[in-house]
Amino acid sequence: MKTIPFKQVFDRWMKDPEFRHEYERIGPAMELAFQLAEARRRAGLSQAELAQRMGTSQSTIARLENGRGLPSARTLTRFAEATGARIHIQVVPAE
Repeated sequence: MKTIPFKQVFDRWMKDPEFRHEYERIGPAMELAFQLAEARRRAGLSQAELAQRMGTSQSTIARLENGRGLPSARTLTRFAEATGARIHIQVVPAE
């Protein structure tokens, strides 16, 4: 089974005006959620496998990946370590 890169799917979704409006409304939380889900996929881990590495539950990983709330810096660090990634936080000027 061939997987489609998340960026390709995301770019397609962003062409939909309703999706774009909702995405922009919830902005940073959804962007972070998409990045977390992509990091897990790049690491080749299921939510359950990642949860085990982090010492948490699969439902916690699902919540992180669907944008419900913003995780702490400590949780982001644990997530990154468990997926072989690193955290890079940036504050940029508003457009």
